[in-house]
Amino acid sequence: MHLNYKTFTLGVEEEYMVMDPQTYELKSHQQRIVQEGQKVIKDKVKAEMHQAVVEVGTDICNDIDQAWQDVATLRKIISGIADELGFKMGASGTHPFSHWQSQLITDHARYNEIVNELQEAARSNLIFGLHVHVGMESRIMANHIANSTRYFLPHIFALSTNSPFWEGRMTGYKSFRTKVFDKFPRTGIPDSFDSIEAYDNYVKLLIKTNCIDNAKKIWWDLRVHPFFNTVEFRICDIPLTVNETIAMAALFQAICARIYMLRSKNLNFIQYSRALINENKWRASRYGIDGYLIDFGKEEEVNTRALIYELLDFVDPVLDHLGSRHRIAYVHKILEEGTGADRQLKVYEQTNDLKEVAKYINSQFLSGV
Repeated sequence: MHLNYKTFTLGVEEEYMVMDPQTYELKSHQQRIVQEGQKVIKDKVKAEMHQAVVEVGTDICNDIDQAWQDVATLRKIISGIADELGFKMGASGTHPFSHWQSQLITDHARYNEIVNELQEAARSNLIFGLHVHVGMESRIMANHIANSTRYFLPHIFALSTNSPFWEGRMTGYKSFRTKVFDKFPRTGIPDSFDSIEAYDNYVKLLIKTNCIDNAKKIWWDLRVHPFFNTVEFRICDIPLTVNETIAMAALFQAICARIYMLRSKNLNFIQYSRALINENKWRASRYGIDGYLIDFGKEEEVNTRALIYELLDFVDPVLDHLGSRHRIAYVHKILEEGTGADRQLKVYEQTNDLKEVAKYINSQFLSGV
């Protein structure tokens, strides 16, 4: 089996918040940012369910530097348009103090249908995530890699935690976004599937029994994409900065390539149950990088930072093939300076003012660009 690292293309989707420049409350932009954006970047910008959200997606990127360039350009363009229209942009898993009750829902058939079905759970789902697609040579390989990468989801999620506040309260979580999203069906860590056929049959059964109309209503933290040859990672909070987003994307890509490399030597990464991985996800959402995750092999708690260093060692053999070593190096900076949640909490500690936290979120939007 020849190792073709060119297979692992990248696509990055980010969800941004639109804020009022005076109050820093979330504010509906009545899709004007999207309409103006589409004149420049076509379908790389879209509306989301709530009108205070703008979603962007990159092209298919051949490597991590191209992904950095694309995300940085998207942030610059959207930020420029927002400024001209009298808005501010930010990237955080939740807004520090806005209430979902006062936010308008986008009038669109798909969103109306979701709200009609999920009711309060959908209306209150005012959260902002990062989705990373990693290209695969086949759906069979995608299923194998999705099964094996599930174990690492909490580690990378811990690094991305960026939603410590909800509706004006300090939640005590580093990522409260996941707690909000838990109210949806078909979310969280997925089970492993013995084969791609088993996964496809599961989807067909849900469609046949009117649980869903298509596989995009499976909102797991990780899924084999229903239409593309990609594995889609959906667990992360949207990070404050481009460099953090790209570090997460580089980690997801590297883990996929590393498991592919092991597979080529007829080695497999051990499979753990959803119930066990969920324990680590909960710890990551509560404590970010400052807690302990369970090392299931040793059957003991291990400092989360130590496990992240172990993860960096695990992916090291593929970094030069992928050309991503310099982007993954940014993980060290996150470990030193704290995640987005840690930095938001620090601003709050210094100012005791959530508006200052929202201003800080806005100030970081183009940081490093």
